This record gives sequence, structure tokens and C-alpha cells, in this order.
Amino acid sequence: MLPARLLEQLQEYIAGELIYIPKKEETRKGWGEANGTRQAIRRRNEEIRRRYAAGETVQALAVRYHLSEDSIRKIIFCKEARVVSNIE
Repeated sequence: MLPARLLEQLQEYIAGELIYIPKKEETRKGWGEANGTRQAIRRRNEEIRRRYAAGETVQALAVRYHLSEDSIRKIIFCKEARVVSNIE
């Protein structure tokens, strides 16, 4: 798979070891994009903000979503998330 000269050079430096070769930046997907996790968390966070706006308490949301109250507050009051939600 590799040119002979390159293979020889690799063997000089890495003989018998494993080597990781990352994908090129333009072909790499962001965290959660390949398996839908990013979208699922975005939907969950939007639902948390809607429920809070409808009167549900931070404590109740923490229990419902199995998150800490601090995490719920971060989701509710994060300015960046509200801006992204309004754009999409």
C-alpha cells in the first residue's frame, strides 16, 4: 500500500510499533456529526429551554434529563445556544 521508500523510512523510526495517521482536515467530521449525537443533544437542549420557558423548574428538569442543576442552567442561559437555535 505504501511506496517502498516510505515504508523503509517508517521502519527506521517506528519498527514494530503502531502508527496512527489521521484523516485530512477537510474529510474529518466534527464531534457527533457521524452518528447523530450532536443533533440529539441540540434537540434535547431546545426541549429543556422550551420546558423552562413554559414554567418547569431547574430542579424538575435536572431530574427529568438526569443532569445536574448546574448543567441545566448552562443550557438554559447559554447565549450562544439561543443564537444558534434562532438561526436554524
